[in-house]
Amino acid sequence: MSLAHRLALLLTLSSTAVLAHEPPWAREDSLRKRMLLERTAVCTDGKGHYVSSTEVFDSSQPQLFYGDGATFTEIPIAPNVVRLPTGSFFEPRFWNPDLESNANGVDARAYSVVQVDSKEGTCSVRCGQRATAFKLLATETSRELLRKAAYTPSPMKYEPYALLRDTKGVYFLVERGRLQAEQKSFRVFIGPRGRMKQQQMVNVVSDSKGEIFSTKKGDLQLLLDRELPSLWVEKKARRKLRQVPVSENLALIYNELGIYTGARLGTPCDDL
Repeated sequence: MSLAHRLALLLTLSSTAVLAHEPPWAREDSLRKRMLLERTAVCTDGKGHYVSSTEVFDSSQPQLFYGDGATFTEIPIAPNVVRLPTGSFFEPRFWNPDLESNANGVDARAYSVVQVDSKEGTCSVRCGQRATAFKLLATETSRELLRKAAYTPSPMKYEPYALLRDTKGVYFLVERGRLQAEQKSFRVFIGPRGRMKQQQMVNVVSDSKGEIFSTKKGDLQLLLDRELPSLWVEKKARRKLRQVPVSENLALIYNELGIYTGARLGTPCDDL
């Protein structure tokens, strides 16, 4: 699979998460929505952390929310095309080396999971390799809590689009909007590992020859899957850049480059 195809699948994977932050039973104005509420399990660790999992009729992956019981945040889930356990969600900060590095073209190691077994009455959340037992709430308790709660969208507004570096270890990260309607919104970060800084965007050019991300500091000329090198052009200086595969470096992006240090991504792994 080419780099362009892997990137496209990775981006599709993130952007096919829950797109609306309202829960699937919102307002309970139809029989289907009332049934969805009945199919929603709520679990807690007893320390003020709650996760809800809705078994959606037309999807093998449930819709997931996480919060403190009063407010819930959507969790980006894995799409059906990927061979991952039901309840899997994108969590690149916690790596699981026991999972496949290529599950239908996607690195499964960057996914954690909420596992609910209503028949057995069990619930757990796995972040990377660490599993935490949760308690499944009674049905009536769950419904009352869910009806009173507020719901917010995922704080993950952007996703990695391209990663490059020069021969001195300076990284160049391009991100774009996670949701399909925002995928023409880009931002660029430049700097050494742990000290990358966001650049002020001026313009974006995209055509069959490649992409140019113009910032106040200079231009990042990005050429994917081509023999010519990508370039950083600052004033009259031209610096060749080496492509670094995004799909193989999610842990680096989210844990080491400094952009997401201390950031909450809205998943249970923020607190577990």
